[in-house]
Amino acid sequence: MTSADDAAQRVLVAWCPAWEQDPELDTRAFEQVVTVVQGFSPRVEVLRPGTCAIGARGPARYFGGEEVLARKIIDAVARLGFACQVGVADGLFAAQLAAQMGMATIVAPGGTPAFLAPHPVGSLGNPELADLLPRLGIRTLGEFAALSAAEAANRFGATGALAHRLARGLGPRPLVPRPPSVDLSVSVIFDPPAEQAEPVVFAAKALAERLHAGLAARGLACVRVQVQVICADGQEITRLWRHDGLLSSLAVAERVRWQLAGWRAAQDARGRGVTAPGRLPFTGEAIAAGGIALLRLVPDQLVRSTGRQLGLWGETAVDDRVARAALRVQAMLGHDSVVRPLLAGGRSPADQVTLVPFGDAADPRFPAGRPWPGRLLEPAPATVYRIPRSAKVTDKSGAAVTVTGRALISAPPAWLSAHGEPWLAITSWAGPWPLTERWWCPATSRRQARFQLVAEDGSAWLAVVQDGQWLIEASYD
Repeated sequence: MTSADDAAQRVLVAWCPAWEQDPELDTRAFEQVVTVVQGFSPRVEVLRPGTCAIGARGPARYFGGEEVLARKIIDAVARLGFACQVGVADGLFAAQLAAQMGMATIVAPGGTPAFLAPHPVGSLGNPELADLLPRLGIRTLGEFAALSAAEAANRFGATGALAHRLARGLGPRPLVPRPPSVDLSVSVIFDPPAEQAEPVVFAAKALAERLHAGLAARGLACVRVQVQVICADGQEITRLWRHDGLLSSLAVAERVRWQLAGWRAAQDARGRGVTAPGRLPFTGEAIAAGGIALLRLVPDQLVRSTGRQLGLWGETAVDDRVARAALRVQAMLGHDSVVRPLLAGGRSPADQVTLVPFGDAADPRFPAGRPWPGRLLEPAPATVYRIPRSAKVTDKSGAAVTVTGRALISAPPAWLSAHGEPWLAITSWAGPWPLTERWWCPATSRRQARFQLVAEDGSAWLAVVQDGQWLIEASYD
């Protein structure tokens, strides 16, 4: 039996793999994709750069069915120059998995549990459960869903109960959208209108704090917020932003920044007659003719607040001072000027640390905690070069050392010149270790042979041969 809260909701997810394959791709470019999807349904939820969702029932009836709707969205996004995959299922979690399986994957109504059953438990996105459940003999979502809800909650806690709901094809929580008896939105008027982005972003942080305080006083939390920006010339920029949990003030401010930057990028692209925007400057530039007159935050979806787990000793004043300082530096130098390291997975040292702008709730391109067969073994190099350095490696006769497709070297490495520096004798070396990644995607695939080289001056290097060229990826201390 399911309650009314668990009633199936048909959800369509549009997923553009480009934003996962290329972490350098500008998040503002995704605004064009969102605008296209908005043409099929005005209520678009942006889950993260590269992924958005809409309710499927109404648009599917209008356009002649879910498969027709999916194909129309795929074709419309393709005209922008981006590949798009669409999944439709009962619930957001299943629709996201369906989108990753093919161009247009439609899960029949009521068929979500059967669709989810063969997927591995790692699909839940919880590294702890992905490690623990297989050791208990539970390898698929179907096997996990076979447990009772009480057993899952008792054995695995709150996160296990949430994961169990997903495995059964239910929503992450019983969503209870309820129209508030009073207007809980907050707004600020800019007089004179703000002509640059930074004052609007700062105001958004203060507005978010007011919004949270008003919701908390009523025992509510917001899992989806609507950001409304009204320009002095009458233009309105509205976007729904989803976050499974209470949006922090910094997170709201970042979404306002993305929304303004994406709208500006789309405006500039239309003005130049292009459809695939690259990186466009934004910080410190005028937003629109006449500026922005009003910013409003509307709690679009409310749930009962269950509290947040803070640190053992609570929050500290230092954290807040650091956040304020980082925002000020970002305001002066740009959003990407302050970054924080995020541990990630991957097979090369450069992949295992992702730098994300401060305040962004980003996921690493490669999830950490997975086996990653073929990854470099310890010890890890001390310095990883963001852009690999060119190098030359020769044998004793001075001929360039090459590696065949079967990972056979032409001769033992004897001399090394890194990045045009003087030649050094190689006293010891190890390798080659062949590596082939993402062979299914010509745009991001790579084939390498790794070496560890130690020179006569004691320096040690991690070198790779790729496309016939020697590169220095990192150095050891």
